[in-house]
Amino acid sequence: MGELIGYARCSTVLQDLTAQTEILIGLGVPEDRIYLDKGLTGTNRERPGLDQALAAVRAGDTFVVPKLDRLARSVPDARDIGDALVTRGIRLSLGGSIYDPADPMSKMFFNMLAVFAEFEADLLKMRTREGMAIARARGKLKGRQPKLTARQQAELVRMHATGDYTIAELMEVFSIGRATVYRVLDRAVGAASSPGPEGQ
Repeated sequence: MGELIGYARCSTVLQDLTAQTEILIGLGVPEDRIYLDKGLTGTNRERPGLDQALAAVRAGDTFVVPKLDRLARSVPDARDIGDALVTRGIRLSLGGSIYDPADPMSKMFFNMLAVFAEFEADLLKMRTREGMAIARARGKLKGRQPKLTARQQAELVRMHATGDYTIAELMEVFSIGRATVYRVLDRAVGAASSPGPEGQ
C-alpha cells in the first residue's frame, strides 16, 4: 500500500492550521508528510505547498485533504486536480472519503462538493459586500477618514482573513489608503502573536 500525503491551507497568516493538521494526522497522515500553505486563497492556483504535495505523491499513494474547499474553491480547479491525480494512479481522500472517478456516484458527489464550495465562497463574498454597502449607506462608513474606528479595523481584518478581498478592494470599501490597510493588518498580526498575561 502506498503512502498518505496530506495538504492543508488557510487564506491568511492570521488563521491557524492546527485544526486541519490534527484532522490529517487523525486520518493516518504522518506529520512529516503534511504540506501547508498559509496566507493563500483557494482561488490562487500558485500555492507552493500544494505544488510540493502534488510532486511528493506517487502512483499508489493517497492524497488527503480535510475538505475539498481546502484544495480548491472553483469547480474547474477541483476537477483538474482530481482528474490529474487519478490519471497518475493516485487516490484522493476528502476527509477520509475516497474519490473514485470510475464510480458514477462518487464522481457526482465530488462535483457537487466542488459546486457547493464555490457557491459558499461566492455567497460569503456577496454578503460581506452587501453588509458594507448597507453600513456605508447608513453613514457608518463615511468618506475618507484620518483613521478607522476599532470596529472598522476589526471588520477590515475579518474581511481580509476570508481571503476573498484584495488590498485594493479593502481600500475602496473603507475609503482609505494602502498604507492604512497594511498598518491595520500589521497591528492585528502583532496583537495575535504577542503573549497574553499568562505568557508574560
